[in-house]
Amino acid sequence: MKPSKKTTLCLIVLSLLAISQVHADESAVRSMLSKSMPSLKIDAITLSEVKGLYEVTTGVSILYVSEDGKYLLQGHLIDIAAREDLTENKLAGARKLAIENLGEDQTITFKAENSKYKVSVFTDIDCGYCRKLHSEMEQYLAEGISVQYLFFPRAGKGSESYNKAVTVWCADDRHAALTSAKQGEQMEQKTCENPVDAHMQLGVDFEATGTPMIVTEKGNVFPGYIPAKRLARALAVE
Repeated sequence: MKPSKKTTLCLIVLSLLAISQVHADESAVRSMLSKSMPSLKIDAITLSEVKGLYEVTTGVSILYVSEDGKYLLQGHLIDIAAREDLTENKLAGARKLAIENLGEDQTITFKAENSKYKVSVFTDIDCGYCRKLHSEMEQYLAEGISVQYLFFPRAGKGSESYNKAVTVWCADDRHAALTSAKQGEQMEQKTCENPVDAHMQLGVDFEATGTPMIVTEKGNVFPGYIPAKRLARALAVE
């Protein structure tokens, strides 16, 4: 039996009221956050998978806020039945976009001749495992893995590692300079306009705790050194 015109109208009105309520709650959350955390840059506010909880996207971070804007949760939302990290899936997308927005011209990329995959590697010139990864570059390239480097000197801005990163970027041949630096060769310090600070900020945003840190094209993170063949297998099933 077809629903009557009156029933259909009621359903439309209820749907509109529900949409209106969602927008009202979003506005309340945004208003409360703006008052309590004025420096927070809010990119989006959407309903989360949990009733009464809103998902707030800010850069490459995700927060959860109650519908009245009074309570904030930091952490990952897990779908227990599906055994799926819902937050991590969305963070991966945010990382992917952030790296794309940075631009390949702001990185040092070793390109595979027959590239199947591209990974972004946060590296510290003086890190032992970073040097090991770089010493095996030909193995990664042979597996069809292009490596896009971003600098993350763990000792911080102004440190010896930081100055080496700037020197490499300012070299006439960045690829050769990076290889020399990772082999421990002494280089005359250079300065120029460079993206090292932007790389470091991105690493902080990605919550990097060490180097090397590998980020895939899909935005997933593989912490630490991974041999070329094992990395290729992991990328193939990503």
